[in-house]
Amino acid sequence: MAVSVLTFSLIRLAPGDPAQVALRNQGAMLTAEAIANMRAEMGLNDPLPMQYGRWLTRALRFDFGNSIRSGQPVSEAIALRLPPTLQLAAAGLAVALVIAVPLGILAAARQHSWVDHLSRLVALAGASMPSFWLGLLLIYYFAVVLDWLPAMGRKTPQHLVLPALTLGLGLAPTFTRLLRASLVEVLSEDYIRTARAKGVIERNVIFRHALRNALLPLATVFGLTAAHSLGGVVIVETIFAWPGLGQLTVDAILTRDFPTVQALVLLLSVAFVLANLAIDLCYPLLDPRIRMQGNP
Repeated sequence: MAVSVLTFSLIRLAPGDPAQVALRNQGAMLTAEAIANMRAEMGLNDPLPMQYGRWLTRALRFDFGNSIRSGQPVSEAIALRLPPTLQLAAAGLAVALVIAVPLGILAAARQHSWVDHLSRLVALAGASMPSFWLGLLLIYYFAVVLDWLPAMGRKTPQHLVLPALTLGLGLAPTFTRLLRASLVEVLSEDYIRTARAKGVIERNVIFRHALRNALLPLATVFGLTAAHSLGGVVIVETIFAWPGLGQLTVDAILTRDFPTVQALVLLLSVAFVLANLAIDLCYPLLDPRIRMQGNP
């Protein structure tokens, strides 16, 4: 509720007039009379509390109104753009995990070795590189120089490769450093030293005793990152002309498309709430001690 009120208020403080945007899209003359009539038709002359109440009543019925920019129902626009964003987010997160989990485990298992230093250096370099620069480099090398992959659009599975790599390579350094730090801390616990003293081989110590507990911080960040990705990875989608929620959000903000912006913010807020709920439900599965603490 607080997020909806804040978004509803802030978008109306931005400069510009949505009535003029609607008239331009219709090809009408921007006369004072036409603007006044359009504002009255759109309900922009009503007090803000009345406008908010009207919007919230419709939103509870999943009716977010029509886009000021295109005239299309907002729910249809979101339903059209959501699958590409889900596809890109899932592929990018998968790439990040495939890179981060083995690298984080290897760095923690060989702490202070050249492998650890190299992995931290690679993670630092990856975290320091902006996603737009990384995306442009991948386009230049794989699409222009080698001509292996398409650079833009979403027509074939090959079109997903470069956006997913850009997103995954940008997220992997954070996941790697987090998993390494968490696993190093867990490996210093007393029960790990006890397992080693009993002669348990190092591979079992890491994968059967330490890794499960070390995954808790990573699960938290992963869930929040997944929820954030549903809001649209704006830069990645813009670079690769990926028709997802990111481009829809940018277009809606630039054109002061109130209904679309409010619906997208509400969707993102619900995604964060559901992500936090999913994380809380996963904690007992990763660490049985949490489940035991909840029992009387």
